[in-house]
Amino acid sequence: MDVTLAELRARLDEDGLTLLDVRSPHEYAGKARAPCDPRHGHIPGARNLPLEGLLVCESADEVRDLVALPEGTEVVAYCHSGSRSGIAAEVLRAAGYEARNYVGSWHEWSRDPALPVEAGSAS
Repeated sequence: MDVTLAELRARLDEDGLTLLDVRSPHEYAGKARAPCDPRHGHIPGARNLPLEGLLVCESADEVRDLVALPEGTEVVAYCHSGSRSGIAAEVLRAAGYEARNYVGSWHEWSRDPALPVEAGSAS
């Protein structure tokens, strides 16, 4: 089941929930800017893990080593419009994570001025 904006907003600071921004480091930092987005950056607390990094993994063990999250961690993936994050969620589930896709992704999040935004270098 996908994550909605309302659910993510309510759970943003919840322990045990990890947000993975699977866009490029430049998108994450707000340097690569889509003209359709009124704000640029990333959802506060999100880790940047570009989809390309997940796709080069050849096994579930490699995915788990790359993601480096403890068992039982719930992961919500997002990108710009939900496509890349949908693929990422599938890869993460195949590796044993409880992973879901935020379909609205940055395209939806950036439109609500009441929602927090961070910008800066990827980590």
